Amino acid sequence: MNTHSSADRLRRLRWTLTALFTVMNTLGLVVFAWLLIAEDSDQGEERIDAALTQVTSSVSRQVAYEDGTIGFGLVNTDVLNDRCPQFAILPGGAPAFQPHFSRANCVPMSMQLLNGLATEAVKTGKLVQGHQKASNGDLVKVRAEPLRDGDGKTFAAVVAVQSTEAEDSAHTTFTLLVIGGTVLLVAILGFAGHLLSGRSIRPAAAALQQQEVLLAETAHDLRTPVAALRALAETAMANPAQSAELLPRTVRLAARMGGIIDDLLVRARLAAGVEQLSIQPIWLDQLVVGIVEDTATDGAEVTVTAAPTKVNADPALLQRAIGNLLDNAMRYGRHPGSKAFVHLTVAGGTVTVADHGPGIDTALAGEAFDRFASTGGSSGLGLSIVRWVAQAHGGTLAVYNADEGGAIFELRFPVSPN
Repeated sequence: MNTHSSADRLRRLRWTLTALFTVMNTLGLVVFAWLLIAEDSDQGEERIDAALTQVTSSVSRQVAYEDGTIGFGLVNTDVLNDRCPQFAILPGGAPAFQPHFSRANCVPMSMQLLNGLATEAVKTGKLVQGHQKASNGDLVKVRAEPLRDGDGKTFAAVVAVQSTEAEDSAHTTFTLLVIGGTVLLVAILGFAGHLLSGRSIRPAAAALQQQEVLLAETAHDLRTPVAALRALAETAMANPAQSAELLPRTVRLAARMGGIIDDLLVRARLAAGVEQLSIQPIWLDQLVVGIVEDTATDGAEVTVTAAPTKVNADPALLQRAIGNLLDNAMRYGRHPGSKAFVHLTVAGGTVTVADHGPGIDTALAGEAFDRFASTGGSSGLGLSIVRWVAQAHGGTLAVYNADEGGAIFELRFPVSPN
């Protein structure tokens, strides 16, 4: 049996949507970050290769070779001879000559390793390049380019060496920045996903809340007439002779219950946007007088002072709201053991319902309008319905205590210009 409430399922749905949104974006960001890191690594390799190519290409053009004699005069005067990458011109197994080394000593290299690279380039007549280890263990990139005479015969090789430490350090920094940025973006997107998922399920949450309100209002409004109907039925069963007297009251209660259900269904449809308010010009004073005449006072004394007032409103909803205020005043607007006195005033688009009961705690007045909270005085129940009707018509509902005692409820509607 599923013990989770609808609200719990909505909360789990929100977290599920947040997780899906975050995971999908995380996968995309991880792939993008990996591509960025790989691209930066490739660009670092390309920069090293470009520096090595510049050295070997320039130096190979500056080496003079004639009749077996090699000259390094131009090489010695070139700026490349004094800066990194360092290079060496080696025979590599060709006829021996005095090797030339650049004056820059950027990274310690094994002579054996350099000779091996030069020998391979001279022997194959092809470019040799790759990663090697320096004498101190650092990783370096090497490039050995064969030198050819006028007849195309290889007579030496230029071996250039560049440390990868600077590029590796820059790449590490870039990688850490990308990873940190990715983590930050994932956190931001996760938070944004949580907000978006909350917004996406907001209509469902609102519908659920409306459903809960409707059920609460239905239970509240039907509780009293259902109890009265049961009491009448039990009395009729126990006293068959009174059936003729009790039957009309039973019919009135049943009709009242049907009207309550109809009104609540109308409100639910209006709140859901399925149905629109049936706005029409209404003489508010005549409506209030009619409500008072049709309401059983049950021993309460109800008086009305009304001035002609026309408003544009839904008559069924107004009747429901005003009737609710009147019922509350008659029920709670009295001191224990005493008669209820209720006075209604209609003027300027405002219906005022005043009683002579114990009044309402002003500190709890706001709670009296939330669903069916009761403050214990004349606030009664069902005021949320009245407030909703007022708000649906662009009006307001206010409550305060009279100086001489008792609570006063003001239901105000915009006055019709016609």
